Amino acid sequence: MEIKIVRKVLEANEKLAAQIRKRNRRYGITMFNIMSSPGSGKTSIIEQVLPKLKNEGYKIGVIEGDITSSLDAERMLKFDVPVSQINTEPFGGDCHLGSEVILPALEQLDSNLDIVFIENVGNLVCPAEFDTGADFNIVVLSITEGEDKPLKYPLMFRVCDIAIINKIDLLPYLDVDLDVIKKNIKKIKPEIDIIPSSAKSKEGIYEVASWIKIHLLKE
Repeated sequence: MEIKIVRKVLEANEKLAAQIRKRNRRYGITMFNIMSSPGSGKTSIIEQVLPKLKNEGYKIGVIEGDITSSLDAERMLKFDVPVSQINTEPFGGDCHLGSEVILPALEQLDSNLDIVFIENVGNLVCPAEFDTGADFNIVVLSITEGEDKPLKYPLMFRVCDIAIINKIDLLPYLDVDLDVIKKNIKKIKPEIDIIPSSAKSKEGIYEVASWIKIHLLKE
């Protein structure tokens, strides 16, 4: 009985996610779902990339997901972009965003957008299992998490189109090998794109923004 229930939940989520993609095609919106562990730097990456894209004329909206609080959403307001906040605490404190909460959040945003960023709840497990209706999945991995995270949480890296290895400005102070992290990611998904970055030093931010623009054009 449990297997049937889980399957039913996932099937319903995927069906609604397909409707979200159809809706976004109608409006010409490309949606990027950004996932990571708590504290890996999702918000900081968005803060660095968003103004670069906005300055080139792209119209952008942000969906912020957290169990509670609106702290990350408040950080987005300074960029003068529409923001929708999802708190999962009323839904039992879910550690992910599913399509059933993404759709109403998306409908709160202006439909005249080019890009929507979803900042998912901080977690390397549950968010990978639920389709949000996004066109592309992005995982942010901080080097402070160590070299073995891709091997421990393979599904997250399998479902993502790009891995951003963040906080590389800390490499001189950590016993971490960037090449080993890259190899471990490629073991899980050989075709995934990888961009080392630092939201603090701005290294790799231009490349992240360019990756988004290229895939926006493809869409």
